[in-house]
This record gives sequence, C-alpha cells and structure tokens, in this order.
Amino acid sequence: MDVIDSEMGIQVAIALGSNLGDSQATLETAVAQLSQDPNINLQAQSHWYQTVAVGPSQPDYLNGCVWVNTQYDPEPLLQRLLAIETQFGRVRLERWGPRILDLDVLLFGSEVINTPTLTVPHPHLHERAFVLAPLAEICPHWMHPILHQSIADLAKAVDYTGVRQLPS
Repeated sequence: MDVIDSEMGIQVAIALGSNLGDSQATLETAVAQLSQDPNINLQAQSHWYQTVAVGPSQPDYLNGCVWVNTQYDPEPLLQRLLAIETQFGRVRLERWGPRILDLDVLLFGSEVINTPTLTVPHPHLHERAFVLAPLAEICPHWMHPILHQSIADLAKAVDYTGVRQLPS
C-alpha cells in the first residue's frame, strides 16, 4: 500500500491524540483543519479510542488515526502538523506529558526517514495498541517499511488492556 500519484500525492498515516480540555472536539477540529488544507486529501478516519495514558499520571487520552494523501514532502507536512498543534495551544513541557493535541506522522508511503526532527515510520508504532487499533481499522494492509509486516499483523501482537473504542 504505497501509491504515489501525481494528482493525489503520497499516502500518509497520521495519529491524533488529546487528553486535555474537550478532547473529542479538539480532535475533530484538527481533522477538519487537515481536510481543509489544499495539499491534503483525507481518505479515511478511524473511530476514537479512549486510552490509559503512558508516562506520568494524567487523564486518559482520546486517540485516533487518519489516512491522507498529501502533496507535502515529509518536513513541510511535519511543520503543518506542528502549526495545527500550536493553534490549539500545545506546549511541550515534558516527554509523554499531558497535551491538548498531539499529531504524529506514523507512515509516509513506504519511506524510511531519519532526520533530527522526523523519524518515520514512527519508532514506537509497532508497540502501541492505541495507535495500531485505529490504524488497523482504516489501513490494515499497509506494510511497515522496516518490519515488513502489515498493520493488521502488528495489531494482533499488542496488548489492548486500557484501550477501548468509543461508539460512533
């Protein structure tokens, strides 16, 4: 599942998370902002998942994923995601701390990217049920470019304790 089409761009998987404020409204507004960007074409959106937080003691998260086609190169896409986070007031105070909005590039086609600001595939993608559950829902056949396993197969191998899909 790596289609690069001159009209549609490259397929990208993006994770969304929030555990401060009205998380569902924040996430839905972030998805709307992505879909309104002329360089991004929303292909699919997962359900939202309530997830016990990883890291310091904090409220549960709402997590989900979107699959988009984009004309952005990796770094400009990252800058666009960071700009959306900033619009919501995201402040990076501590690693794995609470946040009003977190947007992560999980997969960028079949590319492997290692720069000072961006690592793709996301280095913890294959370990996190709160990412794999929504990602498997929208793009189960996408192949991890390093592990050479489908998202569906990776999703079968993680523990889903503390992760539950919210009703539509």
